[in-house]
Amino acid sequence: MQKMIIIGSPGTGKSTLAKKLADSLIIKLYHLDKLFWKPQWKMSTKEEQREILYDIVKQNSWIIDGNYSSTLDIRIKEADTIIYLKRSRMTCLYHVFKRFISYRGKTRPDMQENCPEKLDREFIRWVWQFSKNHEPLIEEYLKDLTSEQTLIKLTNSKEIDDFLNSLESM
Repeated sequence: MQKMIIIGSPGTGKSTLAKKLADSLIIKLYHLDKLFWKPQWKMSTKEEQREILYDIVKQNSWIIDGNYSSTLDIRIKEADTIIYLKRSRMTCLYHVFKRFISYRGKTRPDMQENCPEKLDREFIRWVWQFSKNHEPLIEEYLKDLTSEQTLIKLTNSKEIDDFLNSLESM
C-alpha cells in the first residue's frame, strides 16, 4: 500500500479516511479539491488537472483523495490500492450537511484557500444522484484492475474503523 486512491460520493468520509491513512502510514496526501480548485471557486481545466496528476503519480508513494472523472483513469491505472467508499445517500447527505455547518463561511483544510464552504441545490442534487450518474463509471474502471491491485470497498463506519484498526496491527 504505497500508491492509494480513495474514491466515492461526497460525504462518504474520503478526506477524513485519507488523513488518518496518511498519518498512520506516513505517506504524502493529496486532496484533489485542494489541487483542482483555484481561489474563489474557479475550477482548473481538465488539461491542468491531468498535468497535476501526472506529476504526482510519478512519485514512489502517495494517497490521493477525490473523484473527478477527468483523472480517474490516471489514478486507477497507477494505484496499487483503491479504496472505494460506497455509503448510502442519506449518510452522504448527512455528512455533507454536517460539514457545511462545521465549516460555514470558512475554508476546509482539504480545500483550496479562499473557497469557503458552501452548500447549494446543485451540489445536493449531485450527491443524491451520485450512485446513478457516477458509480457506473467507477464500476467500469474497477473491472479492469490487475492482479497487482487491491480493491477495498467499505460501506459503513464499522468497516472503515475495522480497516483502520487492521493497519495498526501491521
